[in-house]
Amino acid sequence: MYCYLMTTTGRPAGPTEDTTTVVLTAALDLLLAEGAAALTAQRLHQATGVSRSTIYRHWPTPTAVLGALIEVAPSPPLEPTGDVSRDLHAEVDALCNRLRDKPVAAFLQALTAVAASDPDARELREQYVGDLLAPFRAVLRDAGLPSVAADDAVAAIVSPLLVDALLLGRPTARTRAHRMVDVQIAMVAR
Repeated sequence: MYCYLMTTTGRPAGPTEDTTTVVLTAALDLLLAEGAAALTAQRLHQATGVSRSTIYRHWPTPTAVLGALIEVAPSPPLEPTGDVSRDLHAEVDALCNRLRDKPVAAFLQALTAVAASDPDARELREQYVGDLLAPFRAVLRDAGLPSVAADDAVAAIVSPLLVDALLLGRPTARTRAHRMVDVQIAMVAR
């Protein structure tokens, strides 16, 4: 009896880890320096030397590149203390730090610009913003706050920070956000 070993020929399913690292690192640099319009296969090829066909195959659109960047940049969760006030204040500090020290604001600005003409990017923007808000929602959910009230509290705390970073181009008002945490906790305690 003969046993035939079937092999698959053709291209691998995904890029190598090294290729992914090179392309996405260059993509982030381009995004920060030139905006989302620079996330083309041609521009990524110029920046990395990775063939355009490889880039097109794995990241065919700027939105696909942005999606890949979102996947590789999760924020490590903070360890909850069980004290709602302390945990919300810690989340405010973490978000302010991310908006100040990391390319979160620039990335969200680029994602918003691409979303103006690409429905897929709108979904990515919603996912990314949802990821930014999720730690706040988790703290309030764990405290037993109903979801509508939690969403309102999160919006009251986080929206001014995002407006500062994204629309006004100024440092986030950390002190104001901490005051809003205290206001929201006082409202819930009533």
